[in-house]
Amino acid sequence: MDAQSRGRADNVDPADQWVLNPNTGEYELRLNPSTPRSTVPGPRRSAPRAGDPARSRGASPQAPGRDVPPQRRRRAVPDEPPPGRRGRRPAKKKSKAKKALMWTGGGMAFVLLAVAGGAYLYIKHLNDNITSVSDDGASTGGFSKGKAINILLIGTDKRTGKGNTKYGDSGSVGHADTTILLHVSKDRSNATALSIPRDLITDIPDCPTEQEDGTQKVIPGTTGVRFNTSLGQDERTPSCVARTVTELTGITPDNFMVADFNAVKTLTTAVGGVDVCLGKDINDPDSHLNLKKGMRHIEGETALAFVRTRHAVGFGGDLSRITLQQQFLSALMRKLKSNDTLTNPAKMVKVAEAGTKALTVDSNLDSIGKLKDLGLELGKLNPKNLTFTTVPVVDNPAEKVKATVVLNDTKAPQVFQAIKNDISFTAVKQEKKKEAASVAARLKGSKSAASEVRVRILNGGAAAGSAQAELEYLQNQAGVLKSENAGNADSALSRTTLEYAPDQADQARRLAAIMGLSGAALKPGKSVTNAQGLPTMTLTLGKDFGEAGEPLTAATKAPDVDKSTADKVECAK
Repeated sequence: MDAQSRGRADNVDPADQWVLNPNTGEYELRLNPSTPRSTVPGPRRSAPRAGDPARSRGASPQAPGRDVPPQRRRRAVPDEPPPGRRGRRPAKKKSKAKKALMWTGGGMAFVLLAVAGGAYLYIKHLNDNITSVSDDGASTGGFSKGKAINILLIGTDKRTGKGNTKYGDSGSVGHADTTILLHVSKDRSNATALSIPRDLITDIPDCPTEQEDGTQKVIPGTTGVRFNTSLGQDERTPSCVARTVTELTGITPDNFMVADFNAVKTLTTAVGGVDVCLGKDINDPDSHLNLKKGMRHIEGETALAFVRTRHAVGFGGDLSRITLQQQFLSALMRKLKSNDTLTNPAKMVKVAEAGTKALTVDSNLDSIGKLKDLGLELGKLNPKNLTFTTVPVVDNPAEKVKATVVLNDTKAPQVFQAIKNDISFTAVKQEKKKEAASVAARLKGSKSAASEVRVRILNGGAAAGSAQAELEYLQNQAGVLKSENAGNADSALSRTTLEYAPDQADQARRLAAIMGLSGAALKPGKSVTNAQGLPTMTLTLGKDFGEAGEPLTAATKAPDVDKSTADKVECAK
């Protein structure tokens, strides 16, 4: 290749090599002699070898694990059918790219992309962009299809990267400046993004942490400190943030993702900026934000200033900044879900490049393939059913000058329990209401006498001794004399369940009334045979079990808290 030809090739934007295939509805990376070669980094192609179909002329490299049919000669397809002949209409197929949902905000990034099968070189390039760190056993081991998903999004205030010296604390080791626990419902009909204030006083547990040399070190925990010190302080890693969230909420994250200031700047630039609303003029010299009231288009440095400003809005504290971050995330989601982004291959490639470079993920989410699978799950969400809210807190009563906050002991546990119970904070589709009505119907009908209820009790995650304590309550105070302690269950459950055969439904309804069990706790199934050879129901006490005799009815409605949804434009004040 001469110098002039090389110059032309070097100026080719990789995004221009992505072409929409009308037969599949997906974007493909075209590397053919009629167009300049892509400049996307990847292994150099060697000369074709006999018997190697993957290296034959015009073939795309085969993606791992994907069956590829034998090569066939393609017939040229004219732009319009010749006179007298009917043209073949391309089959309509919804692009998988439209199902991939990308997120970022407030110093954190979360980018997911479903890519076409012929782009192996580009996928390898994206994989090389991703940085991963050990989860140190602090997660569930990764999200699963068919189950609710909990993703922990962490933004640090570490001053790294070009132009970031004016932000954050000059000596910061990278604290958890912005933290959001994203819960996606099991049926993918709704999601809740729960912001955790950085100045929340909490306890940080001991954190087993993998060192660079592969050895393990336990970083001692501490009590009564700010939540943001769960990262960076005393060499704590993101896995320690995950352990702290579990300690605080009772919810174990499936995965976590981390990013610094650059994520907001690069990702908003990649999508062409987002639109936010200001209820007043803002001029904040600390965050370097200077904007007039009304709808404003922001990206890059201005977007970062927007999510970091706090002194010029609300009460001037971190809680006011959280509101701005939630508004920004909503605007970004609307932009990413719009056709302006999802049908633009050049923009999608730029988002993928920016996101994977800004993103640090846990070791269970360390490839573009895994991120793509997660993106397809999240892409099922409707913005109107994504709720943003904040952990309910109150001013720290121990301080004269209010600088930190503590949990609202009344509302915070209700929020945590609602998320654990997979309860939506917004109204969802009618199908879910019908399902809830069907579950509630299990409690309706005749009830047997307490003396006729035959049940065995297993401990499936409750405190030690709970099965015996509940047995004594049922026999001595509730009149359920045909009950027995059957020891420990084979596995732990988050919620208490009662399994019964169809002909035991009246017994199940009586026991549910005695214990305050919800319809969801009743599991129609089969009975087992006890030591006397008689059929008996099985009551398994889960982690939600408290004290013997206390009602176990779980809330079916989310608590009343301040919240917003991603489909609505909120104006900062």
